[in-house]
Amino acid sequence: MSAATFDHRPVMVDEIVTVFGTVPPGTVLDATLGGGGHAEALLDRYPHLSVLGLDRDAQAIDAARQRLGRFGKRVTTVHSRFDRLIEVLADSGVESLAGALFDLGVSSPQLDHAERGFSYRNEGPLDMRMDPRTGPSAADVVNSYDEADLARVIRDYGDERFARRIARAIVAARPITTTTSLAATVAAAIPAATRRTGGHPAKRTFQALRIEVNSELDQLPGSLDRAIDATAPRGRVAVLTYHSGEDRIVKQRFSEAVTGACTCPPGLPCVCGATPTVRRVRVPRTPSDEQATSNRRARSARLRVVEKLGTAR
Repeated sequence: MSAATFDHRPVMVDEIVTVFGTVPPGTVLDATLGGGGHAEALLDRYPHLSVLGLDRDAQAIDAARQRLGRFGKRVTTVHSRFDRLIEVLADSGVESLAGALFDLGVSSPQLDHAERGFSYRNEGPLDMRMDPRTGPSAADVVNSYDEADLARVIRDYGDERFARRIARAIVAARPITTTTSLAATVAAAIPAATRRTGGHPAKRTFQALRIEVNSELDQLPGSLDRAIDATAPRGRVAVLTYHSGEDRIVKQRFSEAVTGACTCPPGLPCVCGATPTVRRVRVPRTPSDEQATSNRRARSARLRVVEKLGTAR
């Protein structure tokens, strides 16, 4: 896929560029490279930084390589999930990071290209795998999970209050093999009054299935911990989330790093020997009104940032 075809506008790009303005010279890990928009902005602004970009989507990697080719050796791209970041750093000869960025959103081309199976508006195979080489597809989940497990996935990963009704309707409609068939089944299961508000009625269910298919939340906690460990003093780790479940995980992992996993009662001096490893960085938490208006996929974004403690060498 060409860079032009994989056209994805990065979310809160100006804020991200500002976040990394004070990090030491070195390599920034872009753990979710996508089309390379954030990486391009960082490389354009900071000649003392290079980027190691990971993505599990081969089409995204191809597009990013074209977009970032002008930066030459300042860019390394790797087709990999971010939970392998330690192995990738070792293979790339990177001993420590100047920073790390996780943008947990789905790229526009993944949603817009019907053949990927992410779209509830355009008909395609019910797939939703970021890496089509691995793991079960959305069709496997939809057609094999029992009603209780489907309801759990839709409720927990989609924040969908009609999860049980939707799961029951899906089981009754099996087999379901296309995105539009699933979207119609979900919509019919939701009360008519609710369908008239809040966007497409299948949006939350499709989000939940995508998260389940790609094990997105399972990989996140350990990957954040490893990114913090690999970051040099004064380096920063920034995360853009788009879902309450993602944001809870990021908040929890960052809080543990900020306190050093202190177990002492709140309000009392720490006597458990906990050692904080990062500090929180105050940043704009959400996109500006202008960004949210111009890019509808930015509306739910939340940004959290921490800075590694210690003295740089």
